[in-house]
Amino acid sequence: MASAAESFSKLTGRLDYPMLVVTTAAEGERAGCLVGFSTQCSIDPARFLVCVSDKNHTFSIARRGDALAVHLLGSDAEDLAALFGSETGDEVDKFTRCRWHPGPRGLPILDSCDRWFAGEIRQRHGFGDHCGYVLEPFAVHDEDGSDSLSFSQVKRLTPGHEA
Repeated sequence: MASAAESFSKLTGRLDYPMLVVTTAAEGERAGCLVGFSTQCSIDPARFLVCVSDKNHTFSIARRGDALAVHLLGSDAEDLAALFGSETGDEVDKFTRCRWHPGPRGLPILDSCDRWFAGEIRQRHGFGDHCGYVLEPFAVHDEDGSDSLSFSQVKRLTPGHEA
């Protein structure tokens, strides 16, 4: 008989979360990673929760920063998902492998993402092996109506770090 943890892992493995790329910059460094744990967590005031693995290079930069950019990947963005999910910033400068520009507060904005927002970090919470960042949006860009990239489309990727 499977343990509750094993059964829970199997159950949640069937959920089809939207996949996002989170980017940040602090003290002259920039980083970004693929994120599957996120949700709007308040309507008024507007707040969004995004969780970053504590093993991820992006975590080390985000904990020194005051803002994150959250990119909503289109269903055709598997290349970006692979770059930001299968490579690690400990070894590779991901931003030399894609087109981007400095956005609000110097946050890296991915040129091929037409839907993104930048949010000020209002709270940080430890959630086991992830840190949850509660963001207050201060800039939003939304020009694309395409479907979002989902977990089922990227679960075959080999992670750059353990979860």
